[in-house]
Formats: sequence, structure tokens, C-alpha cells
Amino acid sequence: MIIVLRPNVTQGEIDHVIERIHELGLKPHLSKGEHRTIIGVIGDENKIRAEPLQAIAGVEQVLPILKPFKLAGREIHQADTVVQVGRVRIGGTAMAMIAGPCAIEGAEILDTIAGLVKKAGANILRGGAFKPRTSPYSFQGLGEEGLKMLRDVGQRHQMPTVTEVMDPRQAPLVDRYADMFQVGARNMQNFDLLKEVGQTRKPVLLKRGMSATVKDLLMSAEYILAEGNPNVVLCERGVRSFEDSTRNMLDMSAVPNVKGLSHLPIIVDPSHATGRPDLIPAMACAAVAAGADGVHVEVHSCPEKALSDGPQALLPARFAELMDRIRKLAEVVCKTL
Repeated sequence: MIIVLRPNVTQGEIDHVIERIHELGLKPHLSKGEHRTIIGVIGDENKIRAEPLQAIAGVEQVLPILKPFKLAGREIHQADTVVQVGRVRIGGTAMAMIAGPCAIEGAEILDTIAGLVKKAGANILRGGAFKPRTSPYSFQGLGEEGLKMLRDVGQRHQMPTVTEVMDPRQAPLVDRYADMFQVGARNMQNFDLLKEVGQTRKPVLLKRGMSATVKDLLMSAEYILAEGNPNVVLCERGVRSFEDSTRNMLDMSAVPNVKGLSHLPIIVDPSHATGRPDLIPAMACAAVAAGADGVHVEVHSCPEKALSDGPQALLPARFAELMDRIRKLAEVVCKTL
């Protein structure tokens, strides 16, 4: 922490600040310049809060050095975290390919899609049993019945499953059936929900909010980590912008940005980011090239009949072509599928 003193600070005020730093069990380092005096505070910044020091006479500004996301940041945890979802590893050199329909519509069609994406190379099956929709009149999901279908199909194809949880009251139910929670963009700052999934040890896929900064995303992850759950995977899925030719604006810089700030793995969802199947393959490949730990793609065998987000779903044949390209890219960036 750095304490910047006012230009007209008195020696008595300087001595008082130094005294307070000593009282907190920290070591001050005084540096007097021609126009400014600053005090470097050496020691555990967790012992000190900026606000009381800011109130001391003669103090102009208090600048914390540590990031506010202490558990998610690299200052304390330098090594990359690897999250285990069933038998699939996410992070380090291991990549996740998450694929499946937006919504669980029925056991038969889910089984068909799961078989096709597994054959193509996907290693985690996705499908929504609870659907947060803009319109209250749109299909809202099959609830527990959908969760049972997802579990059964996942087991049949030996694929771990991920599905969205929207409310803290749903967490125990989703925990019973799925291998990984998904906290969607609309719930990224639903702090009660983050605390609830944080109290489990089940992996959490945390999507970036539509208007959230990278710092906002990492602070939301901090809520989960602070509850004792270290198994968090971040997801870039596009943010709102003035551009209207795509569903959202995919912030590809978020991948290396997060990698520099945090040890947590990050994947990319080009389906929700672009909303256009013609753009998904290029953006998925760009994500791998940028260093993402996985890609999340919506796939449907008959998009025109899909009950949710059909226009942005890839056909299974296109997904298989994409997987061929991703395998080649993964070798170049030293990732394994």
C-alpha cells in the first residue's frame, strides 16, 4: 500500500501516520521528494483498510497494491488452477469442449445430439433445464424432469454435464443431477446465488455479465471462492455494445487479460457472443488461439424446431468440422482435448 501525503503536510502529521502504521503491525517506508512525500506500507495489506488511513490529517490518497480479488488473483496463487468436472480437466494444458442444445426439450432429441457431439469430440454435455428468457411467455425449461434427462443421457454417453442454476433455491436440485453448475450472464452478480454454489464443492461455470468488466467478473468469482469452493471456470460470452450485426460483442482480449490477472481457467462461448452460426467457427478458433481453456458451443440437430436459441445453434456436421480445426489449433498452442 502507498500513502500519498498532502503537499503542506507537517512533520507532526507524518509522525502520526507512521505511528498508526506501526500500531497495525506493518512497516512504513518514508520517501520525501521535492514536491511530495509518500509512505510505502510493507506487510500484509489484509490487516489494513484504506478508509481509516484516508481520514488521518495530512493524507491525500491511499493506494492499495493488492487486487481486490485476492483469492481469484495471481498475487497469492501463481499456478494455473485446473478444475476437474467428472473425468474432464479444464485449465493448464487441458481443454474443455462443451456442446449441446440450449434447452433440454426431450430425452430422445437430447440423446441424439449428445451422441453426435461426443462422436465429434465434445467432452462435456450442456443443456438447460431452467431457462432465463427475456419474455415470460417463452419456453422456460422442463425443470427437474429435464435435469433427470440430462443426467441419464450424460451417463449413457459417459459425458459430465453442465446446466444453469438461476436461483439459490434451485441449487440443491441442480446439485443432485448435474456435474457442474452454470451461473449465467444475468445472474453473474446474484450474490446470494454465488454464495450458495460456493458452499458446495461442485465446479461452477461463471459467465461474464452483459455489461460487466473483467474486474466485475473476477469479483463475482471471489464470492464463490470465499465460500470455500475453489472449482470456478470463467466464461467470456460477449458484452453489450452499439454493434447490431451480432448478438453481443465478443471481447477476445478478455482471455489473455484474465490469464494475466487470475489463475482461474477461462473458456469462450461464441454462440451467445455472436448469435450467428456462420461466425461461431471463426470465433471458436480465435478463442483457442488466444489461449482459452475451452469452448462452449450450442449444437442442435434441427435448429428450426428448437424451443430456445435455434438460430444460433450449429448443426452437428458443422460442429464436427469445427472440432477438426480446433484439434489442429490445440496442438499449436500446446493444449490437449
